[in-house]
Amino acid sequence: MRGNVATVSKQVIDLIEPAIEEMGYDLVDVEYLSAHGRWVLRVYIDKSGGVDVEDCARVSRGIGDLIDVKDIIDHEYVLEVSSPGLNRPLKKERDFQWAIGKKVRVKTLAPIEGRRNYTGYLSKFQGGILTLSIEGGTVTLPWKEVAKANLVYEFK
Repeated sequence: MRGNVATVSKQVIDLIEPAIEEMGYDLVDVEYLSAHGRWVLRVYIDKSGGVDVEDCARVSRGIGDLIDVKDIIDHEYVLEVSSPGLNRPLKKERDFQWAIGKKVRVKTLAPIEGRRNYTGYLSKFQGGILTLSIEGGTVTLPWKEVAKANLVYEFK
């Protein structure tokens, strides 16, 4: 490995994001981890209307050689490309813009108003501030204080 897990993930993101966008997809997330004794590079993609197995295979073919040619990972690994799933992670500003009006779960780095976990509807994201409609009112959370955020799938 040519650096720590975070460094490899960042290098992979910088390398593949333009290629993925050129193919018509959004790069949602990248995970690089050791699972069951092997290294796995997981790439999560999405597009309007969702992605299917053919989309994942297309992206995998498009980025697999690119990653190998740049020699970011210097040992064997498994490349997995998939959709972000029902509980899609929210990482970038555009993810939060996209999620306005949807139910989200947010965990903050430190307690805000006495707690770190919030679930509610994202009513606004502006100027680096998330506004959530939660049970009992609204709360504003600075984006820079968000440790983790995910979409909450609602069964209808």
